[in-house]
Amino acid sequence: MKIVGLMSGTSYDGVDVVAAEFTRDGETLRLRPLGHRSLDYPDDLRAEIGALLPPAATTIEAVCRLDNRLGEVFAEAAAAGVELAGGAADAVVSPGQTVFHWVEAGRVQGTLQLGAPARVAARVGVPVLHDLRSADVAAGGQGAPLVPAFDALLLDAAAGPRAALNLGGIANLTVVAPGAPVLGYDVGPANALLDAAARRFLDRPCDLDGARAAAGRVHSRLLGLLLDEPYYAAAAPKSTGKELFHAGYLDAKLAALGEPVGADDVLATLTVLTAATVAAECARHGVTEVIAAGGGVRNPTLMFRLVELAEGRWRLRTTDELGVPAQAKEAYAFALLGWLSWHGLPGAVPSVTGASRAAVLGSWTPSGPSFAATPAEPPRRLVVVP
Repeated sequence: MKIVGLMSGTSYDGVDVVAAEFTRDGETLRLRPLGHRSLDYPDDLRAEIGALLPPAATTIEAVCRLDNRLGEVFAEAAAAGVELAGGAADAVVSPGQTVFHWVEAGRVQGTLQLGAPARVAARVGVPVLHDLRSADVAAGGQGAPLVPAFDALLLDAAAGPRAALNLGGIANLTVVAPGAPVLGYDVGPANALLDAAARRFLDRPCDLDGARAAAGRVHSRLLGLLLDEPYYAAAAPKSTGKELFHAGYLDAKLAALGEPVGADDVLATLTVLTAATVAAECARHGVTEVIAAGGGVRNPTLMFRLVELAEGRWRLRTTDELGVPAQAKEAYAFALLGWLSWHGLPGAVPSVTGASRAAVLGSWTPSGPSFAATPAEPPRRLVVVP
């Protein structure tokens, strides 16, 4: 079965597109990567998304317009994915752009992703899976993170405690260990605050290669204020996003500091914030290896800080070594969730999200006549084949 997976994360800088072929071999599901691409959002679309995100006020008209504009972008991305699949695919997974994750007292009450899936289905002519988080939320879960389902199948827990780390707008961690339930949660900001600082101080979307952060010095008082954030001490399951870690959040911390801090020092401090919060969680779980993915792996300053704070306790690798391009891992994970949903299998992990049951994820928008998923036994392992 060939599935196209799309992903647009909390950094909202573009869409990652992959095509994957899945074949079943007993308890093993084999994933053959067929290629990946990244489509950047134009500047005006990025601005339109940013203007709608919390804590900004918005209108239903703005939501509707953005929903349909994103649908056109995702349709274009899906078409590119079908090309990667050799001109034909069985399904597309289009999780959409998260614009709000409604959390009260640590409990997720709702979640909203935009992306007009009917436009995607109309463009590519195959069924489209969307709204992947709501079923888990309805079962009492966080609706995030969802990638641990992929990590749990890909990583061999028998090899000892290991972690999969995604460094997107938010840093997510999945921990697998022998005889233990899978753990997974949002650790805190990865690129979210770094990008906010780059826009404010550098008038750029990001600190390319972490160059300015590398030139700066960590401001200990600012780091202390940032680390006082209650979210870090909250118990899992937990999830977060731009509704907490946004530009206004950074502005408030800088104002509370009461003294000016240079751009490079702010970026250096935020880089250490991400590395320190991740390293603390890895130490807490006693992992021996961390396998990283996401846009943050292209930031050598962040990766250096992670290795530095690991203090030799765990080894840092990327998913490229396992056959999964680090930049495209989440899109491949969503393609897997599409395969599971198609076969009537749960995609969320209750020990990760806190749901009362494992939910089959997403809603299908058919491209024509209705279709029926084929029930199947869940696989026990995922192997990436060349």
